[in-house]
Amino acid sequence: MEILSKIEFKPKILSTLKDYNLSKFKDDAIAGIVVGIVALPLAVAFGIASGVTPTVGLITAVIGGFLVSALGGSTVQIGGPTGAFIVIIYGIIQQFGLSGLAVATVLAGLILVMLGLFRLGSVIKFIPYPIVIGFTSGIALTIFSTQITDLFGLKTGALPADFLSKWGVYFTHFDTTHWPTLLVGLVSIGIIILAPRISKRLPGALAAIVIVPAVVWALREYFGVTGIETIGDRFQNLSGSIPTPKSIDLSIETINALLPSAFTIAMLGAIESLLSATVADGATSTTTNSNTELIGQGVANIVVPFFGGIPVTGAIARTMTNITNGGRTPVAGLIHAVVLLLIFLFLMPLINYVPMACLAGVLVIVSYNMSGWRTVRAILKTPKSDVTVMTVTFLLTVIFDLTIAIEIGLLLAILLFLRRVMENTEIRHIGEQIDIAEGAEVTTHEVLDLEKGVEVYEIDGPFFFGVATKFDDMMRSLGDKPKVRILRMRKVPFIDSTGIHNLEILITSSQKEGIHVVLSGVRENVHLALERANIERLVGKDHICDHITKAVKVANDIARSID
Repeated sequence: MEILSKIEFKPKILSTLKDYNLSKFKDDAIAGIVVGIVALPLAVAFGIASGVTPTVGLITAVIGGFLVSALGGSTVQIGGPTGAFIVIIYGIIQQFGLSGLAVATVLAGLILVMLGLFRLGSVIKFIPYPIVIGFTSGIALTIFSTQITDLFGLKTGALPADFLSKWGVYFTHFDTTHWPTLLVGLVSIGIIILAPRISKRLPGALAAIVIVPAVVWALREYFGVTGIETIGDRFQNLSGSIPTPKSIDLSIETINALLPSAFTIAMLGAIESLLSATVADGATSTTTNSNTELIGQGVANIVVPFFGGIPVTGAIARTMTNITNGGRTPVAGLIHAVVLLLIFLFLMPLINYVPMACLAGVLVIVSYNMSGWRTVRAILKTPKSDVTVMTVTFLLTVIFDLTIAIEIGLLLAILLFLRRVMENTEIRHIGEQIDIAEGAEVTTHEVLDLEKGVEVYEIDGPFFFGVATKFDDMMRSLGDKPKVRILRMRKVPFIDSTGIHNLEILITSSQKEGIHVVLSGVRENVHLALERANIERLVGKDHICDHITKAVKVANDIARSID
């Protein structure tokens, strides 16, 4: 019951509906319709680029988008398939098939739900920015590289999976470029770029998939231009009905095989959705409940695979489109899903006329926007450690795969955090006199004299394994043999098992050399940890003091008694 009481699951839709009115509904309806229209070409393009059909992309946007808005912790987040997942989804399908992708997506959903239940939503936000930019720009380059065949109309046959080999094939097949197809792709890119300049409310991707198919159809019917491949040419018998739920094989063997991929999907989804929510909060002056958002995203990813869908996360571009068009509650997200459903049910045959080169143009722009080249340029001016981390993550994403990049990226994040904590944790050696007010917010100074043979070591920061080793090295470097060592721990907020172990070794070795150890300013939580580890019994209860004045008195008395 105690665990259940700490669960942070409060969907935003419940609080926003309390004072909901017709005026808000009108704003949400307009925003939802616009976002639904904007999401259409993206859902289709992301589905095809991921190695599935346009139908799957739309189903994912409908069901996943509805659940994210209904159960999430953000007022304006729009969920659906995104470009970030293309690389990992394509790789899973190549290795494990669609059934394997379904298992990985369900497992990822469960991981996201667990992250939310254990209230780890805020922790995800602290992943260093260079790592996020590294794999985001790496994904962007990888997405761009997957669109070359459709953009140029190349006759390459089956392409290798790895980045370098793929470009090797491209360079040897550029002589097979189908120029009408390339022209369609370039025109699509031009329309996407120019449409917002005509009207900021005109979605460029939507304008492209309306204008370009009509032109291509006219060229084919009236001018005999052939060879421009369309969605209908590549995918036959696209269904316009919601698929019936299917079973998923969650055997131990498949779980073990797909758990690393599921972890990658979960972490990538968590990072992207919470980044999107953070940007949205800044634009709307609202606050996203990170843990609820993760749970909502998790539920969406658990449900979608049963209908054949692909992973779902928060989409920054669609979320910002929602905001700029007046959406302020999750109702806008629900309406966006309904709009996509209506298009799916009644206009699916028209999707067949969209040229593959047009969708390639859409994804080229998506990859450009994802690349964040301005941010990359700014990070190149930051400390070398950040540049190195960004570069390593980028290269791992491009050359190897996203799973390795995410795992090593997270490891780098942890190591960076530990290094920064170690850099900020100071250990000072004090001899002869100590000012008890130094470093404290008091104006009255009191200087305590230390007897000969009494030394004070002040630890300022967490006493964890890295700092424990640093402290041990410092003790060895001094090479002295005092009568009493006072460890001033007033600024130690916590101590881990390695810190306790090193402290135990210090006390034991000191006692063997006839050196007494006194602990000063020990906080309650640290004191409790020392008591549970039997450090209190080892050092002596009277040798653990709550204030430096008491500690110095105990140490001076011991030093005088030894004389």
